[in-house]
Amino acid sequence: MGSDHARPTPSAPPRVRRILVMTVVPLFVATVVAAALLWPRGGAPQTDGGADVPRYAGTVTRVVTEPCPPLPSSPEGTPRVGTGPCGTVDVRVDEGPAAGQQVRTPVPDGPGAPRVDVGDEIILVELTDPTDPTLSNWNIAEHQRGTPLVWLAVVFAAAIVAFGRWRGLAALAGLAASFAILLTFVLPGIGAGRSPLLVAVVGAALIMFVVLYLTHGVTAQTSVAVLGTLGSLVLTGALATVATAATHLTGFGSEDATTLSMFQGDVDLHGLLLAGIIIGSLGVLDDVTVTQAATVTELSNANPGLTRLQLYRAATRVGRAHIASTVNTIVLAYAGASLPLLLLLTADARPIGQLLTSEFLAQEIVRSAVATLGLIAAVPLTTGLAAIVTAAGRAETTPSVDATRSRPQADGRAEALAALNAPRSRRPDEPDQTRTRPPSTATDGWPESNRSTDTAW
Repeated sequence: MGSDHARPTPSAPPRVRRILVMTVVPLFVATVVAAALLWPRGGAPQTDGGADVPRYAGTVTRVVTEPCPPLPSSPEGTPRVGTGPCGTVDVRVDEGPAAGQQVRTPVPDGPGAPRVDVGDEIILVELTDPTDPTLSNWNIAEHQRGTPLVWLAVVFAAAIVAFGRWRGLAALAGLAASFAILLTFVLPGIGAGRSPLLVAVVGAALIMFVVLYLTHGVTAQTSVAVLGTLGSLVLTGALATVATAATHLTGFGSEDATTLSMFQGDVDLHGLLLAGIIIGSLGVLDDVTVTQAATVTELSNANPGLTRLQLYRAATRVGRAHIASTVNTIVLAYAGASLPLLLLLTADARPIGQLLTSEFLAQEIVRSAVATLGLIAAVPLTTGLAAIVTAAGRAETTPSVDATRSRPQADGRAEALAALNAPRSRRPDEPDQTRTRPPSTATDGWPESNRSTDTAW
């Protein structure tokens, strides 16, 4: 049940392992069966997202800027000058049928348009005239980001492995497994018309089993964290269902949801909102449950005399400090992801009460509140389970007092203790210190209580 692979602790007793196996294995089997039943067959339905515009890699070789021509007159009759930038960009096409050719494109303009310079690696799109397929023009879509992202991923992985070693490598494998489940099961399942809430619960449970056991090992401590996480996930889903129903949230609180409804009208956006709350809570729940299980184990190892209630109270104090900091993390994470829309809402002239009860802000408040309630429930649930399992294992592995007394001291511990308690004899070449040393009241051979044990320089 150790929390460190480099310093394993004795395994749990057979009876405790049997109880955990009888509890965890059926839950894992049920999760796998549910995933098999919900697994999308044939992939997600194809949506009409428009024609597939060819995209090719290119390199900027020349940039020419020039003043923008005046725009049509405003209603007041005042001519307006274009804000630009204006001009042309020469690009060498690096792939596709036109590889090696030089093409000319207009300087990207408009909100979010990329700013290009000579030597930049960009993505070109070729637009063909529908009336005359022989005519086409080129435009710059965005920068190539593959190489910087690859280097960032390499540094990210190297830092994790350098610090966490084998556990860091296992964490990377768990991260890859999480993305694989999301991309192959959760997203295609929701896109295929399955219930988003059910798919999210099953997908989150599957991620939890794979990641926790892969990262922390198949131990009793990990099993306790799995049970605490699963129970908290179910409670989070129930709370999210009640909260979204009470606040009459529809799921259309963002522009992304509205756009999705246009391309794929059969997606349940209300269920998608619930799914997002569950999956978003999973990562923080893992952190809390693993920490609480490890805290109980370490407290028990440090002081085997602690009772279940003492273990629970001590670990709960750690959990309170953890939750106090995690609540702020959750709120800031949601706020950071929605910062542009929050800034847009601050410019709204409506009263603050109407802004807080709007669809967008209301769903963010529900997300934060429900996720926090699930985290709070995870602390006592996981801590209680860990205290029960740890105390049960300790009771089976710790011998009774009578058995300890009746067992012969075959290892010589009694003789060692007697030798330690005996007064030290003086060597022949050592001067007699009894004349200069003050009389001692200690009779057991140990140093005086007021004597300093610091080593002299």
